[in-house]
Amino acid sequence: MSIDRSTLRFQLKEDAPGDPANAAFLCEASALAYLPQREGTLAFAELLGLEAKLFSEGNTQAWLATSPEQIVVAFRGTESPTSLDGLKDILLTDALNLLVVPEGRLGLDLSAAGVGARFHKGFVDAIASIWPPLSAGIEAEVKRLDRPVWLTGHSLGGALALLAAWLLKRTFISVEEVSTFGAPMIGNRTACDAFNREFAGRIHRYVNGRDPVPKLPGLSLVANEFVHVDNERLLGDHPMTGLSTLVGAAATHAVDGLLSGTLIDGAWKSINAEVAMHFLGCYRDLLKG
Repeated sequence: MSIDRSTLRFQLKEDAPGDPANAAFLCEASALAYLPQREGTLAFAELLGLEAKLFSEGNTQAWLATSPEQIVVAFRGTESPTSLDGLKDILLTDALNLLVVPEGRLGLDLSAAGVGARFHKGFVDAIASIWPPLSAGIEAEVKRLDRPVWLTGHSLGGALALLAAWLLKRTFISVEEVSTFGAPMIGNRTACDAFNREFAGRIHRYVNGRDPVPKLPGLSLVANEFVHVDNERLLGDHPMTGLSTLVGAAATHAVDGLLSGTLIDGAWKSINAEVAMHFLGCYRDLLKG
């Protein structure tokens, strides 16, 4: 594929983590990750100058997109980029049961984050389903031509991008930058502290203060074990608020700061009231300033 990269609207800047140009490029890649295979292949080439291949296992999808200068892995988020349907259980109802020590070979790699490290089970299961073929594809590209590796994703895709960065590090593949958009929390403090040490200055979590997803998973309004990795990049002028502010009236009836039973339904209504703030179109606009 021969492309005049100087004519492309979006460009990546190596050795400049957090540069606005990188954020714009990776946000676009995250948006293209939602496209079906045929449309996505064409769009990655036309808009980003990348030759892209779709990996799909069950409900988990990722694009491996390459050029002679770079390798970009973009994870798809929820099945629909304009809805939170189907996420209630994984982000709210079952939150207290989803913080686990991963099992199996992939679990061993994640457990290297340290004694006491816990991760979101749903995210671990999702990355485990696609990782064998995807990691083999990334490794083959690095061996063929060593280039910077960039990881990105919107919503749940951002959570998978973070886990992928750790797994690549365990195979001695360096990650240039991880940029996520509206991503939820992936694990507890021990796990996230390990990520912060390994990828200092190379993780950029772009969040809209009104987006409900970065405030999740969680049930406890006062002592949620889930935390975020660094570094948060707040977009827009709305402050980042906590879960209790988001769920509004439901929080006033919580016992000992814990949502349960019918309160979860009320909380979910509050979350969905802000769903438009989670859409990638909103993030695109905020990045433009």
